[in-house]
Amino acid sequence: MEQNMMERTLRFVSQSNSSDTEFDEQALALFRYQFEYNLPYQSYCRAKGKTPRLVKRWQDIPAVPIDAFKQVSLSCSVPNEKTVVFMTSGTTTGNRGKHYHPSLEVYNLSTIKHFKERFMAPCDQLPMGILFPTPTTLPNSSLAHYLALVAKEFSNQDSDYFIDDLGLQIDKLILELERREADNKPYALLGASFSFVHLFEALAEKNRKFSLPKGSKLLDTGGYKNQSAELDAEHFYQQMHDYLGVERQNCINMFGMTELSTQLYNNGSEVLPSVMSGPHWIKTRVVHPATGEDMPEGEPGVLIQVDLANYNSVSSILTEDMGVKKDNGFIFLGRVQGADAKGCSLALDEFIRSVKVQ
Repeated sequence: MEQNMMERTLRFVSQSNSSDTEFDEQALALFRYQFEYNLPYQSYCRAKGKTPRLVKRWQDIPAVPIDAFKQVSLSCSVPNEKTVVFMTSGTTTGNRGKHYHPSLEVYNLSTIKHFKERFMAPCDQLPMGILFPTPTTLPNSSLAHYLALVAKEFSNQDSDYFIDDLGLQIDKLILELERREADNKPYALLGASFSFVHLFEALAEKNRKFSLPKGSKLLDTGGYKNQSAELDAEHFYQQMHDYLGVERQNCINMFGMTELSTQLYNNGSEVLPSVMSGPHWIKTRVVHPATGEDMPEGEPGVLIQVDLANYNSVSSILTEDMGVKKDNGFIFLGRVQGADAKGCSLALDEFIRSVKVQ
């Protein structure tokens, strides 16, 4: 069954698009599979009175609170030595969320297909610099894998890393930026948002600015608070333009999570706040934190990501992110706070109780 579901998922992701009916059919088929083979998830669904017989729409598929990935193994297949495990970064509690991938075939297809559409266009290949450690250094990091994958696929073997065990290799990076500036061909720099913050600080200290060639692109992900000087988004993307000379419409923000197999992007950072959106195989709900009911468009709520590339874990995830529904995507507002956080905490308590009962 695992191979069948993986192949069905690959076919669905490979489609150029999908209708609402096709998304519904795929989501419900995946729910039936995950209900049968992911036993902690089955216990949770039963406790909520949501079984495949009763769930008729993708919106009704029970969403697992994201911290459940820290509590149990949410996997339809039994992990073995070939299973790839992506983990969340360490927390104050020491618990790390784990996302099990018996194969990276779906994850890689999802990543490559959407990255090509949202970041690369109109180019087929771009030389790339990576502001993040390698997968060898961080073997359980989904971001390290993502960056290595897109560099391998889209840099025409012209890529390099500028973060090592000691941090940002600023002198090496400055030499590279000088070379790329003189080369007069588009260049891409990709990495964690906080790596760019450290780069801006280092360039300010050295009184250096660059003007990368027309068509150059920047990609950041992960946010930049609590890493260095706290920046608002406007200041951050203006610094990208000021220090690297890249037009803000080519400064792309990626929204990704260890617990997902699909990334979402904005269409550049010229206008903020920007709308994040994904490919046809992921949909975002904005719900009331206490009731789980969908909020009207324009009203803030907690984000539920329904990612049909998540064939081995759970497709529907209740995040701890706040957002507003907008067009075909959402505007990210930050982490849940106060009373809204309590709603997410209650959902996690409900999940833990249901798993203990089994």
